[in-house]
Amino acid sequence: MKFDIPKKEHPNLERYYKEDIDTAYKFANEIYKELGSFIRAVVIFGSTARRTKGPGGDIDVLVVIDDLMMNMSPEVVEAYRLIVQKSIVKISTKLHITTLRFTSFWEYIRNGDPIAINLLRDGVALIDSGFFDPMQALLKKGRIRPTQESICTYYTRAPNTLHNSKWHLLQGVIDLYWAVIDAAHAALMKIGEIPPTPEHVADMMEQKLVKKKLLEHKYVLIMRNFYRLMKMVTHREINEIKGEEFDRYYKIAEDFVHRMRRIIEHGKRI
Repeated sequence: MKFDIPKKEHPNLERYYKEDIDTAYKFANEIYKELGSFIRAVVIFGSTARRTKGPGGDIDVLVVIDDLMMNMSPEVVEAYRLIVQKSIVKISTKLHITTLRFTSFWEYIRNGDPIAINLLRDGVALIDSGFFDPMQALLKKGRIRPTQESICTYYTRAPNTLHNSKWHLLQGVIDLYWAVIDAAHAALMKIGEIPPTPEHVADMMEQKLVKKKLLEHKYVLIMRNFYRLMKMVTHREINEIKGEEFDRYYKIAEDFVHRMRRIIEHGKRI
């Protein structure tokens, strides 16, 4: 006796824009025609699935490739890359493709990696060789849980990330310094001067811009202050910059850059 067992419609489908899912399906079919069983799964996921962006944004697609049964030679990897690029150009440049080997994907799931868990939670398999949908069902039944190893791995990242946030603010100050230097060099070149080395920029501004009444003296002081600040950061005399300090430096640098622009565009005396 033959039984017809209807397959349930995927509950995540309603989260997608139809035009995005149609585009992703075209891509999935295109690469599957070229690569066949080398493709273990093609999954749409991310902001498209959650509708946090309107239609017309990037379409995030995961491709899981078979590195168990296939020989992942450099030639195979290069052929895969070219086929994916060709398919994106043919179908839509909105496609943003992430590729994972099956063994890597399995390790992420086995350890309860948060990124993999979110992918299972939100994703819809457009092509599935028989593992993605069952994993989603196991997740919904609470059968996929983070391991202690995964918990420790993620937590140990936190202190380093906190430290890095302070470093980024310090690096931001260096970026402001170079914005000021570049703007000053441009203004000096505008009046026919060869831009000097950074330590001599303030002196040349004094001689060639302030004394000729092309610039207010306060901008020379700003230049000197940023040069001194850069030295203190690079020599680690300053180890931390507060957010309020960075905001203040940013406004000063922004004003400096805008003032140099007036010289470049008009060259008028003050």
